[in-house]
Amino acid sequence: MRDYTTKTVYVGIDVHKKSYSVTAVCDRQIVKKDRLMADPNLLATYCKNKFKGAKIITAYESGFCGFSLHRALVRFGIDNRIVHAAGIEVAARERVKNDRRDSEKISTQLAEGRLSGIYIPTVEREGYREISRLREVFVRKKSRSAAQIKSFLHRQGLFTEIDDKGLSKRKVELLMKKELGRDLSYTLCKLCEEWLYLTEQIEKIKEKLGEQAEEDALEKTYRSLPGVGPVVARVLANELGDLSQFSNEKQLFSYTGLTPREHSSGEHRWIGHISRQGKSIVRKMLVQSAWRAVQVDKGLGNRFTELSKRIGSRRAIVAIARIMIGYARSCFKENRMYEER
Repeated sequence: MRDYTTKTVYVGIDVHKKSYSVTAVCDRQIVKKDRLMADPNLLATYCKNKFKGAKIITAYESGFCGFSLHRALVRFGIDNRIVHAAGIEVAARERVKNDRRDSEKISTQLAEGRLSGIYIPTVEREGYREISRLREVFVRKKSRSAAQIKSFLHRQGLFTEIDDKGLSKRKVELLMKKELGRDLSYTLCKLCEEWLYLTEQIEKIKEKLGEQAEEDALEKTYRSLPGVGPVVARVLANELGDLSQFSNEKQLFSYTGLTPREHSSGEHRWIGHISRQGKSIVRKMLVQSAWRAVQVDKGLGNRFTELSKRIGSRRAIVAIARIMIGYARSCFKENRMYEER
């Protein structure tokens, strides 16, 4: 039996609902390949028993299992990292993809120091995050519900009953009183009831977010940023946490997906769209806030005007969003509120 005392073993895990594919690397050699039942405690015990005396470093892709597997491994004294799927290198001519190869890629790249872990929130922060994400789910459902109501009105030749400014509680309640015949009235009422229910639930979730804000130390710093309201502050605080955790701005921009793609060779330099890594809700909130910020913050407004002339308003506003989150990181690093520049 191989002696792993004082050794470091790197374990790549390809996670699925029913199974884990595991590949272990030690001294740049693959020493173990296995397939286990998807049980975090079983995996941790397996690592401890197979590699006694070794320092064990594990990694798996971020995905559906969240942080539960990570926390189970940490409880067993295992150094685990959750890595972004886009950060795992893939060979240009690679044509075969399966669980074993995926776990092997993770373990070998981990052993060579080419993989870094994503931000892991505390259990409390993760609970906060679920509430702000729940609001986004209900907002999407409400938008779909509004589209269904408008589609119904179009089919019945009644779209002139509302304008293009969107639905409101008063408009929906008036629609429910319209006499369209038994079946049509029933259908319209059910669609309107769903919209009213979702509107009510979003308000309740907003109240819950307000309770979060009162007890969260990060709230004041995020709210000091121009254009950042209570909902945006909650999303940023819950998704990004304390921005001083990022060692530099490049790392922060990469995490939020605000880094432009680049393809340059010789004298030719091509800058493409942003990478869109990380959660789309963060970029959505940052861009929304940036549009408001350029109207209330003179420095950002001037910067936006300059950039718009060169690269257009759409790219310019993304650049402003990137500048804003960079300013926010400075505030956390220096323990101060934002000041207009």
